[in-house]
Amino acid sequence: MYAIVEIAGQQFKVEEGRYIYTHRLEGEANAELVFDKVLLVESEGGVSIGAPTVAGASVKGTILEHLKGEKVIVFKKKRRKSYQKQNGHRQALTKVQINQIVGA
Repeated sequence: MYAIVEIAGQQFKVEEGRYIYTHRLEGEANAELVFDKVLLVESEGGVSIGAPTVAGASVKGTILEHLKGEKVIVFKKKRRKSYQKQNGHRQALTKVQINQIVGA
């Protein structure tokens, strides 16, 4: 059983027992979350597609931890103009454990 769910503006394929990394979410570690924007639910060969969401479906999860992603170097340069600029970025992420998929 799996579902396609929208979390923080991004779509994720989730399965029970797995974890995902999303953009930073509100809440402390070990907090329970419920995601209601379920776009698709697959269960035992049957597929339910929402228009735009599946009525009565939800995904329950738990926040495991908040962390930062890999460092990305942004380097800008214009040749012969004596212009160079270097910047780094680390995305704030949340690790979420998927506990249960409630299908309609």
